[in-house]
Amino acid sequence: MSSRREFITLVGAAAAWPLAARAQQAAMPVIGFLNGASPDGFAPFIAAFRQGLKEAGYVEGQNVVIEYRWAEGHYDRLPALLADLVQRKVAVIAATSTPAAQAAKVGTSTIPIVFTTGDDPIKLGLVASFNRPGGNVTGVSNLVAELGSKQIGLLRELAPGATAITILVNPNFPGTERQLRDVEAAAHVLGLQLIVLRADSAREIDTAFATITQRGGGALLVGADPFFIARRDHIVALAARHAIPAIYPAREFAVAGGLMSYGSDFTDSYRQAGVYTGRIVRGEKPADLPVQRSTKFEFVINFKTAKALGLAIPNSMQLLADEVIE
Repeated sequence: MSSRREFITLVGAAAAWPLAARAQQAAMPVIGFLNGASPDGFAPFIAAFRQGLKEAGYVEGQNVVIEYRWAEGHYDRLPALLADLVQRKVAVIAATSTPAAQAAKVGTSTIPIVFTTGDDPIKLGLVASFNRPGGNVTGVSNLVAELGSKQIGLLRELAPGATAITILVNPNFPGTERQLRDVEAAAHVLGLQLIVLRADSAREIDTAFATITQRGGGALLVGADPFFIARRDHIVALAARHAIPAIYPAREFAVAGGLMSYGSDFTDSYRQAGVYTGRIVRGEKPADLPVQRSTKFEFVINFKTAKALGLAIPNSMQLLADEVIE
């Protein structure tokens, strides 16, 4: 009889174990990850975010759960995606792009938000100040919208024969107008004609490159935008096909075969956002975490692409570059 009771106890414990495991998993804090682009193009940034979480003591699937929501370049979908995360009562929302950050700011005043943005978070209305963000929002600012003049200067130096420069922007990206003002001022100083083309879909990107070829756009500057970053392989391939020298806003474009890039270290920004997200999960408040300013900028040249375009890279540019991809 005693053996039978022991057997029943063991069977009961074995049956209860999966339930206990599920209960433990359900008790894990849940992070909402909201982005305006698509997951395929953002793999290195997701890895950097997870690294930041790990530095703060959290590992996805072990002691924290991440619910991912992607707008696939359709920024108008962000409010609904945000509402779903709010309904699920996530512990914190990592809004990892300017459109996502704006949607999160509008969508909740109670759930903590950690953003990454390429624009001024104060002007966007995300925070009251860098040192004292206030409310439920903090994050990392790249200020990439102010880099256009530097990018045009580098493009002019590598392609001095170009009399016109085309800038490709996403009309739906909040920082577009600010980028355009910066680039227009720089083009005017250098005496360059500036052609502005807008695209928010893969088909419009194709059309834009056809237009550049028809107009003789000379050289290309690709604006900073999550949708473009996610579509970098497509954009770089078109630039190669049409033999257009181009400068891009992130290192990932140059790694994909783009001529050169100048911009913030986005992977480091996502890592910092991951650290802040983990600290908030641990109990810290966004209002007590100053907005981080990304001061790490990268200038990368793809030597192989330059050679294919018949461009000679001046020694001064090679010395200036943080990385030359052979």
